[in-house]
Amino acid sequence: MRDNLDLAASAQKLADAAPTGSIDRAAASSVAITLATTRDIDQARETLGGLSPEEVREAALELFDRLSADS
Repeated sequence: MRDNLDLAASAQKLADAAPTGSIDRAAASSVAITLATTRDIDQARETLGGLSPEEVREAALELFDRLSADS
């Protein structure tokens, strides 16, 4: 099982590969930062639920669900 920091590294790679200024980049960066600064998966998901704007929150939660399902 991968921990938060492993998942954060994966999200950061996706952020680096996404176009600058895109929702995908904003979402992946948010997921990376959140995973790197929270204790566990549950806390990370709860924190991501408070993101705004809505488009970034939805994209971030979708990415988070994809990454955490692979762990």
